[in-house]
Amino acid sequence: MKQSFRQVLLTALLGTAALAPAAAQQKLKYPKAPAANAIYDAVEKPALPAGGVEAFAQYLADHQQYPTAALQAGAQGTVTVNFVVEKTGSLAEVAVAQPGNALLDAEAVRLIKAAPRWTPARHRGGVVRQRQTVPITFQIPGETAAATAPAASGATAGSGTEVVTADRPARPVGGTEAFFEWIQTNQKYPALALQRKVDGKVMMEFLVEKDGSLTDIKVIKRLGSGLDEEALRLLKAAPKWEPALYKGQPVKQKMVLPVVFSL
Repeated sequence: MKQSFRQVLLTALLGTAALAPAAAQQKLKYPKAPAANAIYDAVEKPALPAGGVEAFAQYLADHQQYPTAALQAGAQGTVTVNFVVEKTGSLAEVAVAQPGNALLDAEAVRLIKAAPRWTPARHRGGVVRQRQTVPITFQIPGETAAATAPAASGATAGSGTEVVTADRPARPVGGTEAFFEWIQTNQKYPALALQRKVDGKVMMEFLVEKDGSLTDIKVIKRLGSGLDEEALRLLKAAPKWEPALYKGQPVKQKMVLPVVFSL
């Protein structure tokens, strides 16, 4: 991958911040008495994330929860989100510019709605509302594998399974949100990671067995400082899933899932 999600987002945000003043300069005339609730696109001093653009990019990277069903389907890409930075710095009117995958769109909107307040825009000596656009990239670090089912009778030794496409993918009992809530509730932040102030995502790979249990659990993207071991512990202790189904029968399925650690 030539550019990381953070690099792409950081470039886009910096470009927006740099271009906004130039666009404002091209508008030679502004209304003398704009309506109190007017929303500006170009202003003298654009709205910025509290802590700066890099901090906002880090927030998005750290708090993104890749929807399990989207991982299963191999869905990825960039979701462009429009929103208004209010005079108070809160973010409102959050919407996807061009709807695509519904799961990724919903996660992108959730991220923006839950984001810290921004420093509001200023124009002609006063605080104003401003419209902003932020791209949020979803990229799968490892491919999700297809389900495996018993081979047809008469198969030779050593070929006891065949790769199939599940009619219904494996999924957490109670849904994806309930599973991530369980992860957060039962998470024990390692003391070493707290001391070093390490956070982020540990990408995990595992098999959902026919009975819904999780096996063959391994780390495919590490963070260190005890976070990898905690992610392993969590998935080993996790509730059973609903197994994938193929022709009405439960089959094994390999999954990729992020375990998020946030300070």
